[in-house]
This record gives sequence, C-alpha cells and structure tokens, in this order.
Amino acid sequence: MQSLAKFIYFKLLGWRLIGQFPQIDKAVFIVVPHTSWVDFFLGLLIRRVWNEEINFIAKKSLFKFPFGWYFKWMGGAPIDRSKNNDTVSAIASIFDQKKKFRLALSPEGTRKKVNEWKTGFYYIAKAANVPIVMVTFDYGKKQIAISEPHFTTDDKEADFRLYKSFFKGVVGKVPEYSF
Repeated sequence: MQSLAKFIYFKLLGWRLIGQFPQIDKAVFIVVPHTSWVDFFLGLLIRRVWNEEINFIAKKSLFKFPFGWYFKWMGGAPIDRSKNNDTVSAIASIFDQKKKFRLALSPEGTRKKVNEWKTGFYYIAKAANVPIVMVTFDYGKKQIAISEPHFTTDDKEADFRLYKSFFKGVVGKVPEYSF
C-alpha cells in the first residue's frame, strides 16, 4: 500500500514532501489550512506515504454499530462532546491510555474562512504533555510540509506566533478560505 500511495502522491498528483515524519509516539498534529473535504482524503494518502498511524477523534455516536469498527480501524477515538464534559481532559486521558496516539486536528475548526484559531489543540497538548507538530496542506505549491515537534511553553502568545508563522502563505484547496 505504501508503494501505491507514493506513486499516487508523487507521480500522479505531482506533490512534494518537505520535512521528515518525527519519530515520536504521541503528539498533536495541527493541519492548516482546512478548506475542503478533499483534505481528509489527502490526509489518508499521506498517512500511507509515511506509513504511520495518525489518529482522530469523533463524537462517540459514530463508533456504534454498524460503522464503529471502521472508525476505530481508521485510527479514530470516540469522545463525549456534551457540554457538561471536559473535552480537553477527556482527550488528554486518551493519550495516557494509549502507547501510541498522534492526534490530527484542524485549529480552524471548520472548512470556512476564520480569523482566529480555536485553542483546544494547544490545551490538549499541554494537558497531555505531548508536543505539537505542524503540517501544511499547500495546494498552491502542491506540497505537504511537516515541522519538528514543539512543546508548549508558558508563553501562549509566543507559541501561537511560532505556529502561525509556519503556515504563512500556505494556500488551501479553496484559496479564499485559507488562513
């Protein structure tokens, strides 16, 4: 499967990879920009190119019969997103329960244009004591770039300046929705 994924990604689509997949078992991967449903399939493809498991979270109702087995097989973890549940702590506890968990999130929280990111990814990484890895889906340059892992500090504003600078100039599938 990895050979087929590489053929599709590099030869058929003509995309490039910038950076190396970090050899870590736990991290929060933030992927920007998220402007189209196509991003999901590009993410599945790059997982095969890297031959690495990347996880996601979804509402727990998706993990029931008949499709629950599929979402778990794809690397999903169920989460109770009700208002009276501390979602950050619940996700951080998933990191504690698993030997390997690399959570991919879009800090934009939607495929539409946003001016500010949601901050949950930051607090999840901080609570779970795992690094943040930045990943671009740059349709303008036809490339995916991946950063080195970065642990959060006690200076949230400086951390966010670093994160946002990594994504400066990156163009999404729908350019006008790019961050």
